[in-house]
Amino acid sequence: MPPEMPPVLEARGIVKRFGAVTAVAGISLEVGAGRVTAILGPSGSGKSTLLRCLNFLELPDAGEVILDGVAVRPRDRDLDALRSRVGMVFQQFNLFPHLLVWENVALAPRAVRGTGREGARSLALRLLDRVGLADKADAHPSQLSGGQQQRAAIARALAMEPAVLLFDEPTSALDPELTGEVLAVMRALAADGTTMVVVTHEVAFARAVAHEVLFMDAGLVVERGPPEAVIANPAHERTRRFFGRGA
Repeated sequence: MPPEMPPVLEARGIVKRFGAVTAVAGISLEVGAGRVTAILGPSGSGKSTLLRCLNFLELPDAGEVILDGVAVRPRDRDLDALRSRVGMVFQQFNLFPHLLVWENVALAPRAVRGTGREGARSLALRLLDRVGLADKADAHPSQLSGGQQQRAAIARALAMEPAVLLFDEPTSALDPELTGEVLAVMRALAADGTTMVVVTHEVAFARAVAHEVLFMDAGLVVERGPPEAVIANPAHERTRRFFGRGA
């Protein structure tokens, strides 16, 4: 990213507490256009909470989120604009069971942008083809495997043409075979220059695809840098233990 270009998404000093527990303790990050940031760490380290703070699904107790150089204020209008620009793919697929797959994908463009039915269907079919589900457009979610449902959820997130996609453990509910098909779609998105922040336990994926890795523990970023440093040659003892390179 040229130095004069601001990050697409930036977090400054994000803090999130749940009662006496500080889940995220003053974390900052910058995500440049076309870059992939992977967030790794043990369960309970605050990874998903940090991700949810980036689009205000969790309201930070301190710090700010900046999108395209503009600080986001937690007002309804600002949050609607933020969420139309920052897509989210969850652990669970959250597809509407009564809608066809293409209708799930087309729902946000129709509801938020007022896109007509035929235009929204055309967009949905194009995105479903992109994730390898063109033949499932007229199926119901219950007729899809878990991996197919997650790929449909990715297509749905892409439908608003977001500036950045957030992934919260998108393969955690899948068996290894279905995990592979979802990761293949995410690899293709990264290769196409999609800006992504990915919370994951898939170390091989992070090592192959991410430009930057953040390793979190106890609400803090313990170590950050390119994957060949953080994963392959970590400097911090806690990171080495996590990746099996220490006592």
